[in-house]
Amino acid sequence: MTPGSAVAERPALNAEARLENYSGVERAAILLLTLGDQASPLMEALDDDELREISSVMSGLGAVPPHIVEQVVAEFMSRLSQAGFVLGSFEQTERMLLGIFPPDRVTTIMEELRGPAGRNVWDKLSHVNEKLLAGYLVNEYPQTVAVVLSRLPATSASKILAELPHDFAVEVINRMLTLDTVSRDVLQGVENTLRGEFINSLTRTTRRDSHEAMAEIFNHLDRSSEAKFFARLDERQQTSAEKIRALMFVFEDLNKLDPAGVQTLLRQCDKADLALALKSASEPLRALFFSNMSERGAKLLREDMQAMGPVRARDVDAAQMRLVTLTKELAARGELMLASSNAEDELIY
Repeated sequence: MTPGSAVAERPALNAEARLENYSGVERAAILLLTLGDQASPLMEALDDDELREISSVMSGLGAVPPHIVEQVVAEFMSRLSQAGFVLGSFEQTERMLLGIFPPDRVTTIMEELRGPAGRNVWDKLSHVNEKLLAGYLVNEYPQTVAVVLSRLPATSASKILAELPHDFAVEVINRMLTLDTVSRDVLQGVENTLRGEFINSLTRTTRRDSHEAMAEIFNHLDRSSEAKFFARLDERQQTSAEKIRALMFVFEDLNKLDPAGVQTLLRQCDKADLALALKSASEPLRALFFSNMSERGAKLLREDMQAMGPVRARDVDAAQMRLVTLTKELAARGELMLASSNAEDELIY
């Protein structure tokens, strides 16, 4: 059923209208209209596609008989009052969605809920290693690749272009330069192909390395606990301990940031955290931060650090962890780059 099509067949204020003749999305629209301004928080929770769909249904409802409005509200209140405890699950969510949206739309939503990181297919692709994605796209038509890259963040698109064969990449660039507005049907077809042929297979075959997962856990340990665990690992599994150490990203690794990355971090971080974190930092790391600040800013930061006096090691550890976490978040959003001693060896989180 297209949004509002069933509504157009019903005469306005039909006293004989029955609740069962209204679809789930139409009932939701009636409830939201009844709530008026109070429905704003609910409307804000909808994504763009859902908002367009329910808005279309609202605009085509026409005059809804009072007894239908009463029944919709009563049905909602009855379900709310009889619910008891609420059990949230994929299955329950899917059943509820099927009462509102078409089956293919529900399938798409549930795939995204169960899929890898990212709200939709484009978010997911922006988190995929560029070599893997380029290896898949090189077998597609240049026009299709142009559509894909036009939908991705510039940082992701540039990395993928660099991995494509030169002549193919140039053809893709030419197509992107002349790319007109992509129709909804074409875009949906590309999304379905990517989801079915690439993302789902990637989800099934990709398994996170156990040492990488453990390194992430160790990153959040305080120094005392970290030292104790590494001592035992060194005794029993020295090779694993060495792998975990190599994969960990710790506060001193901020030395690997380029000046632009340091300045990005400085703009985003809490200055109190920075002063506390630098209390136990090495001189090279302190110098890196001070050199990327104005003379007055560096002077004020030094004064703040001196004014603190003695501080507890666990407070310093906590401040450093908050800065490390922020750095990773900025890197994941493409706002800065984390690199090892080899400038071309980028760390991907």
